Amino acid sequence: MTDLTAVADRFAIQDVMSNYAAGVDERDLDRYRACFADDVVIVGFGAGPTQGADQWVSEVIGKLEAFGATQHMLGPVYAEIKGDHANVRTDVQALHYMAEDPETTLTLWATYVTEMKKIEGAWKISRHELVRRGTRVQKG
Repeated sequence: MTDLTAVADRFAIQDVMSNYAAGVDERDLDRYRACFADDVVIVGFGAGPTQGADQWVSEVIGKLEAFGATQHMLGPVYAEIKGDHANVRTDVQALHYMAEDPETTLTLWATYVTEMKKIEGAWKISRHELVRRGTRVQKG
């Protein structure tokens, strides 16, 4: 891997995570869906794992009904790249304004532990895990 390829891969992986957050916050589910490999495995967002990007996006649509606006703020994206595979760690602070009560905010602090693979030249999330660090509900 050349130095330029390594830099390009790091930027591309960072862009995937940025598009992941922006897709949710802007409710651009096509943009969000484009972040995932078709056979992605999602862990830590519910009772059990979810298999498949289309299934996951369908679940996210349902989960977003509870919220008005959201804002996912990402920390640095750490990526260990080995060929066409990458292990990625990203800290996130996410604000969720409740749809039923916009004066109430749920704040989540967490880490995304993500595996990516390069598919047809583009980095895609192949496994994505939410590791919760803490939450807080604030009223008014």
